[in-house]
Amino acid sequence: MPAPRFGLLTLDAFLDVLGSASPSPGGGAASAVAASCGAALVAMVAALSVDRPKYAAYTVSHARHGAAGRELAARLIMLADEDAAAYAAFAAALKLPRETDEEKVARVAAIRASARVAADVPLRTVEACRDVVVASEALAGRSNLNAASDLAVASRLAEAAAHGAAENVIVNLPSFGDEAAAEELRGRVETLLAEIEDLAEATRAHVERAELRDPEPETGDPATGNTGAGAPAAGSPQATGTPETAT
Repeated sequence: MPAPRFGLLTLDAFLDVLGSASPSPGGGAASAVAASCGAALVAMVAALSVDRPKYAAYTVSHARHGAAGRELAARLIMLADEDAAAYAAFAAALKLPRETDEEKVARVAAIRASARVAADVPLRTVEACRDVVVASEALAGRSNLNAASDLAVASRLAEAAAHGAAENVIVNLPSFGDEAAAEELRGRVETLLAEIEDLAEATRAHVERAELRDPEPETGDPATGNTGAGAPAAGSPQATGTPETAT
């Protein structure tokens, strides 16, 4: 079955599917879509700052984080599709026959493999959420102050989406069949969430101050969305290993 393409649906159509009796799309896809909205707000604020003399000192940041916001918005919509497809694969594994010993072994193997994918996709959503707040924090105080509240909204959407996606990682860990890998992934998620919360809070602190700050160091490539401020480039996917649950 081909992966769904939620980005091609109207908002009304997506909400109809989300609110239907089908378990997919579920919380993972909804989290990715919410984070995509946050990333789009980052891109919007960057665009609203371009060609404004007051913000000319921040041109590099506008290009860098505007590009990052657009890329992240598109990537997160794709992750929503992948999340729904990952759940479908996991659900199919649960329905495999288990009458004979061979069938039982094959079913367990399929569950473990599909659970790893069902955990990896929302992990990548959490990582993308971190990239969204990296960009929102970098733009806060370096972009159009009249649109600063949209960066605060972006940070809240990304933070909430990260916690939602993290729930979908954690729920799959018992199906890994590998306690060490599961604990490693849990630790990775906890670290990411702490980073996201710090960056989101920093974004909102800069927004509340409503003051311009020093430009970022002019390093990195605006075309790739590299933050250039000591933070990882927006979107370094990190595949991680991954168990009978999914989202």
